Amino acid sequence: MSITLENLTRRYGASHAVDRLSATIPTGCFFTVLGPSGCGKSTLLRMIAGLEPLDEGRIMLEGRAVAGPGLHLPPEARGVGVVFQSYALWPHMDVLGNVAFPIEAAGASRSAARAEAQQHLHSVDLARFADRRPADLSGGQRQRVALARCLAAQARIVLMDEPLANLDPHLRAAMEEEMTAFHARAGATTLFITHDQREAMALSDLVAVMRAGRFEQIATPQDLHDRPATAFVAGFIGRGVVLQSEVMSSSRGEAALRLATGLQVVARAAQARPGPAQVLLRPGDLRVDPAGASARVLACAYRGDHWEARVQLDDQADVLLLNLPQRAAPGESLTVAITGGWVLPQG
Repeated sequence: MSITLENLTRRYGASHAVDRLSATIPTGCFFTVLGPSGCGKSTLLRMIAGLEPLDEGRIMLEGRAVAGPGLHLPPEARGVGVVFQSYALWPHMDVLGNVAFPIEAAGASRSAARAEAQQHLHSVDLARFADRRPADLSGGQRQRVALARCLAAQARIVLMDEPLANLDPHLRAAMEEEMTAFHARAGATTLFITHDQREAMALSDLVAVMRAGRFEQIATPQDLHDRPATAFVAGFIGRGVVLQSEVMSSSRGEAALRLATGLQVVARAAQARPGPAQVLLRPGDLRVDPAGASARVLACAYRGDHWEARVQLDDQADVLLLNLPQRAAPGESLTVAITGGWVLPQG
């Protein structure tokens, strides 16, 4: 099922948790809403689920209006499954009972529901834990029970509200694979809420970066990283620095820029016109080069397979990030060349 959001607004007093937000989520898409705490992500999910009313706007699921002026279908009438951060499992039921419940609620007999629930538990590799209570499971296992329950409910839309936030980093990486496999099995349209950009980049077909109740940009993970539309997206996704510059000329997807330091740079650009502009420089856009500009190392940190240095060019205020094969000491001098960048769309 596709999800269409038209001018959604949700107010709490004078503040807007969701502010005239519009978007269309294609059928079968793994769509992630990514943003900082307090930007309205969870409120948006609750509005789609039917757990939160709209102040303005309309929500349509596969072309059918479920919320709008004078209309608010309850959650059970929307055909959506929700996986909360807390998983929301019934503690008095065993695992099999948790998964069988929505099947029984749909009218199946107890025996038929439990037989079907067993199949869903097999799909998430939890059949051997069918008789355990949720309290006797690990966080990752409880997460998989919640996913199996969504499969059992035959939800065509699955809404996930930061479901990996309570897991340790090692288990989160494993559960990302589970999420991908779950999405492929279910074929459902999935809306995934997170503040973790690594999760968003690993899982999603499309990512919407949310800020102050609105979507700043909707794009594929690679486009968000390589071609951000705003300075906020550029700063929120990946690592890099946005600098003020002047476009001198442009052609064929590139622009010649002059930075405040006087350095000249050729950067990628969708469209650029002569005049003031902002340019995003990622660590990979810089390299040590004897013919480069003088730079001073401010700090250096190990990032797993390389060292990342914060460097300052010619005593200017702007600090850049540079990948190095080995540690550089603070105060050390380097010569650095800027080999690329991305010109943010000019307003």
